[in-house]
Amino acid sequence: MEKEWYVVNTYSGHENKVKEKLEMRANSMGLEDFIYRIVVPEQTEIEVKDGVKKEKVRKMFPGYILVEMVMTDEAWFVVRNTPGVTGFIGSSGKGAKPFPLTPAEVDHILGSMGMSRLDLENELAIGDSVKVGNGPFQGMFGKIKSIDLEHQKLEIALDLFGQETIVELELHEIEKA
Repeated sequence: MEKEWYVVNTYSGHENKVKEKLEMRANSMGLEDFIYRIVVPEQTEIEVKDGVKKEKVRKMFPGYILVEMVMTDEAWFVVRNTPGVTGFIGSSGKGAKPFPLTPAEVDHILGSMGMSRLDLENELAIGDSVKVGNGPFQGMFGKIKSIDLEHQKLEIALDLFGQETIVELELHEIEKA
């Protein structure tokens, strides 16, 4: 099975507590190989009040967290039964497992937070094969030539008309092949 992103409904205002509890439960139950990342979608906004600029962190989706996990029966049970969790989004109920978010949805949400669904440091390396997910080179396969962690960009070698061509792509534009 493959790890995918799911939306978990929590009590509003308890998102960070649920994240902590879920991380602790995953560690204590030995599920680190099934429950990977837990993200509370937030954005930092600059608010001007009485002429003073203040940074304010605002939740993008109050009452929801994102969980990157492999949907096994055990992992599903642990997440659902974590205190503060009211259920998964995308499940019809009656014991049905939920549908994961699409890569485009995950890229949009995490990209607005300055994050990526792919872990550049651990999942991608120079020489790995990738598939271009959108843009003029959509559907083409290439090899990673360089990785820019700071700007979340990659240089990919594509085969165009029998000649190797280097293109620079943002992380959200590629998928691991």
